[in-house]
Amino acid sequence: MKKTVLVTGGSRGIGKSIVESLARKNYNIVFTYNTSENAANAIKENLNSCGYSVENYKIDFKKSENISELIKFVLKKYEKIDVLINNAAISQVKLFTEITKQDWENMMDVNINSVFYLTQEVVRNMIKNKKGCIINISSVWGMVGASCEVHYSVAKAGMDALTKSLAKELGPSGIRVNSIAPGIIDTDMNKDLNEEELKEIQNDIPLGRLGTPEDISKCVEWLINDKYMTGQIISPNGGWII
Repeated sequence: MKKTVLVTGGSRGIGKSIVESLARKNYNIVFTYNTSENAANAIKENLNSCGYSVENYKIDFKKSENISELIKFVLKKYEKIDVLINNAAISQVKLFTEITKQDWENMMDVNINSVFYLTQEVVRNMIKNKKGCIINISSVWGMVGASCEVHYSVAKAGMDALTKSLAKELGPSGIRVNSIAPGIIDTDMNKDLNEEELKEIQNDIPLGRLGTPEDISKCVEWLINDKYMTGQIISPNGGWII
């Protein structure tokens, strides 16, 4: 029976690459989006036209009450969730002293609170089936922190802590939990960095280039198929952070 994968934030960047690569591996895919409706529909239609099983679902993760409806949608369509990939995120570059209460709450709602509530809902189904795989797309900033991105770094560090704790708790139920903590990846997430800043970062990376979304989706594929890796923070960053 085909595995069903739920990917959050699947309309752009890393999420899009994950959706496309897993669809081509013949998984059932449901991916979420919020504002990028045209892009999300184009991805779905393109993959469906190739014979792949892909659905999309619009959700605002700042509102936790929407999560139960998302789970109902997936289970009605495919009856189970074998793999959860928590990828949806927002970023913001701002001095610590200028981060507002609203900035902080938005960051936490999308980048960690939604991960908690969604994972909690999905895990109930996985425990019942005695198997599952959860992959959290974290960030290198959750490991080492980033100047002018304190709230983002805190949320990503929380995601890594969730990963380690859940791996211990869910291992006896046959559920593996891991984080992928990318370095600088060539996506819209880095739109606040100018060309000179990106060049400086690239020069600091031993492998001499920024990462690509495909670098991350390949890691996701490996973690889904692996049988013994759990509780780990894996950081594809070209040797930038060692």
